[in-house]
Amino acid sequence: MAYAGDLRPTEAWEMLRADPSAQLIDVRTRPEWSFVGVPSLDADGRKPVFIAWQVYPAMHANPTFIDEVRRVAPSPDAPLLFICRSGARSRAAAEAMTEAGYRRCYNVAEGFEGQIDAEQHRGHKAGWKAAGLPWTQA
Repeated sequence: MAYAGDLRPTEAWEMLRADPSAQLIDVRTRPEWSFVGVPSLDADGRKPVFIAWQVYPAMHANPTFIDEVRRVAPSPDAPLLFICRSGARSRAAAEAMTEAGYRRCYNVAEGFEGQIDAEQHRGHKAGWKAAGLPWTQA
């Protein structure tokens, strides 16, 4: 079963702004949230939800991921936008939640930091941060 599709960060931002039922779910790990920063949706009081797809430091699959998402997004019709560092974990999360019965699961394809640039850094070439979307440092 295929998820609803990939969104560029600006498309995700537009959907989040236009649809109050849309939820941004950051599936990175706690260290990433703490040290790299997090997307911000503060304009209307909404905040992203933080549910790790993998458990740090072992990086094994989070066995309670689907249940945790169901607690914060009980409606299978609400748009769920998943974001990670570069789009791989968030795609897996979108696929898993689609398989769990959610109909509108999207992957923020470039992620929060995007791919590595020529200087071996992230956050400058693509992704939420590079698009100039709001974010905060914890």
